[in-house]
Amino acid sequence: MKKRAAVIKRKTRETDIAVKLNVDGSGKSKINTGIGFLDHMLELFAFWGLFDLEISTGKCDLKVDIHHTNEDVGIVLGQAFRKALADKKGIRRFGYAGVPMEEVVGKVVLDISGRGFFDIKTSIAGTKFIPSEGYRFEYAGHFFDGLAKNLGMNLNVRIEYANRDLHAALEPAFKALGIALDQATQIDPRRKGVPSTKGVID
Repeated sequence: MKKRAAVIKRKTRETDIAVKLNVDGSGKSKINTGIGFLDHMLELFAFWGLFDLEISTGKCDLKVDIHHTNEDVGIVLGQAFRKALADKKGIRRFGYAGVPMEEVVGKVVLDISGRGFFDIKTSIAGTKFIPSEGYRFEYAGHFFDGLAKNLGMNLNVRIEYANRDLHAALEPAFKALGIALDQATQIDPRRKGVPSTKGVID
């Protein structure tokens, strides 16, 4: 099988981000976004998805806000997956995973359909989460949205029985995302072409 890997670099006036991805990896990661909490979440994502993932940043406007870097990492990661999966022939396309962390359950359902869409729902209002290391709940939404729309993925995240601990809410969600995306990107040996009745996934 052809190696499914990609290197994407994106430089703007606000951020400078490079992503190196191997879809068929072993879960090794080397991540330095400048946002400690996001680094931890992405390490979990890569480990449970068995993706080899390197993310590095140059000069970013973190002294102003983490918003731009956080969102742009999602954008570049989505572009890397899209490039690595190419025409998407043979992939399973759909993925689902649920991961518990004490009473919290993170669930992810996704479809690599070519149509980017993202939705997240939790058992409590996002504003009630206590930020972790300056990372707020809405930042995770911005990251997921950038990832989904640039990959071309319908991504639904559900966080059930959440308490106010943001770390406890997002950790199972990122783990579930890794597991579900691994499922969706796996090659089904029975599938000879693109997994769509249209014959193409844009």
